[in-house]
Amino acid sequence: MGKIITIVNQKGGVGKTTTALNLGASLTIEKKKILLVDSDPQGNLTTGLGIKRENLKRSLYDLYINSISADSVLIKTQIDNLWLIPSTIDLVGVEVELIQKQNREYLLKGIILPLAKNFDYVIIDAPPSLGLLTLNCLVAADSIIIPVQCEYYALEGLGLLMKTVELVRNLNPNFQIEGILLTMFDGRNILSKQVAEEVKRFFGKKVYNTIIPRNVTLAEAPSHGKPAVFYDMRSKGSQSYMSFAMEFLLNEESTR
Repeated sequence: MGKIITIVNQKGGVGKTTTALNLGASLTIEKKKILLVDSDPQGNLTTGLGIKRENLKRSLYDLYINSISADSVLIKTQIDNLWLIPSTIDLVGVEVELIQKQNREYLLKGIILPLAKNFDYVIIDAPPSLGLLTLNCLVAADSIIIPVQCEYYALEGLGLLMKTVELVRNLNPNFQIEGILLTMFDGRNILSKQVAEEVKRFFGKKVYNTIIPRNVTLAEAPSHGKPAVFYDMRSKGSQSYMSFAMEFLLNEESTR
């Protein structure tokens, strides 16, 4: 059974989608079979893989609302060993349409579990909120990775997220915090260094050694429909995500 990992932070612009996309792509380079799940109505993970949402006939929304096979929504991407369940703006309607449905927090888990056995890792890109969609992402997960932008307000948002994590344990008692990933780090900025030090002081060994820098390639790559690691492998951003993937795998091996 493949491990299900949700990339989550209720604050927007911290690098969730960039992390989901580039961690998944980097793991395929290490010969891992990966399923990405775009659970954000903005659909940036979908477009970041060069898929035009307006051409999609089915998406994650249909799996929530309609009784169809998940296999019918799966897309084999242009990258070897990388599959996607895409998202469209229709996903916004899930919050309203499922409000009366029983056990609505477990719907995504029911969608993904039958698929997980076919993959080494399932990586879910959660939306920047703490609503029903994000709750489903947390309940479905074996563990979570929290990207934290190296800016002051990131610390306030992190405290709120940790409270949510503890509440979710009532619905998913076995899920773990895989790790905290520092993103958008600017070594010339004193505040970036202070935030990094504060996060490490609070979370200790849960913070990954790899730090993702601010990098033009990470921002440019999605407009070309590619993960950064396939757009420009030599860039600092791509190299940092490759290092992160290796650290992630080493941690996985040490905990088995």
